[in-house]
Amino acid sequence: MDTQPREVELVVISDIHLGIYGCHAKELCRYLSGIRPRILILNGDIIDIWQFSKRYFPKSHTRVVRKILKLAGNGTQVYYLTGNHDEALRKYAGFSLGNLTVDNKLLLTLNGKTHWFFHGDVFDLTMQHSRWLAKLGGKGYDLLIILNRWVNVLLERLGKEKMSFSKKVKAGVKKAVQFISDFENTVAEIAADKHFDVVCCGHIHQPCIKEISSGEHTVLYLNSGDWVESLTALEYHNGQWELYRHPAEEQAPAVVEDEDEPLSAEIFPLPFPLPSVGK
Repeated sequence: MDTQPREVELVVISDIHLGIYGCHAKELCRYLSGIRPRILILNGDIIDIWQFSKRYFPKSHTRVVRKILKLAGNGTQVYYLTGNHDEALRKYAGFSLGNLTVDNKLLLTLNGKTHWFFHGDVFDLTMQHSRWLAKLGGKGYDLLIILNRWVNVLLERLGKEKMSFSKKVKAGVKKAVQFISDFENTVAEIAADKHFDVVCCGHIHQPCIKEISSGEHTVLYLNSGDWVESLTALEYHNGQWELYRHPAEEQAPAVVEDEDEPLSAEIFPLPFPLPSVGK
């Protein structure tokens, strides 16, 4: 028997990276089918426009777009906040169509507390000063994910525990660990200066809920993680924030799908064209 979707006041997901091989689109579809949020915030890097030159957009990725549009059509208020990988959409900031709004940031008051939502790449010095290096790093990350998935298929067949190459790099390289810490503290400090109570980002693919003190002000820092490795989302219900983690037993090794289906106006019916990048 099919279970009814869970009623959730607000859900935040980010860094889906539709259009790259490492995206866990099938798992995300299952998650979206299991919830009925009043508000859905897509906090950046939803469509990976940087990688669109590959012309890789299988049906499972298309279904994610359809699921989101269906939620909007059924009454969910959807906010698409742009990130660095979908920064080409920033020219449409402020655009609204029905229950869908495109913007760069969002302020909401929940339970008397001011919440600041934005992707977070504006605080990444690599993004500000070496955009070409960031894009090159994005391609390398995609290749690392592909290699990691095939290694995990082999480990699973051998009855051994799966591993994450990128998480080991992030945990083992002091500069990576310091970058994450600096990012979190910088975001919290700026939120405190603006007298915001809660700040919610994506970008660094590190799911988190924690309080960070800045001077006399304490800010609740949230990060929704990603749907490439962490498979996480943030849920707000009954005045509380919780981190959703997709069950490990439902995570299939992501491999390259050959059921290509390019984005079209029929799939994403916006009154402006999606930017095309490369051929």
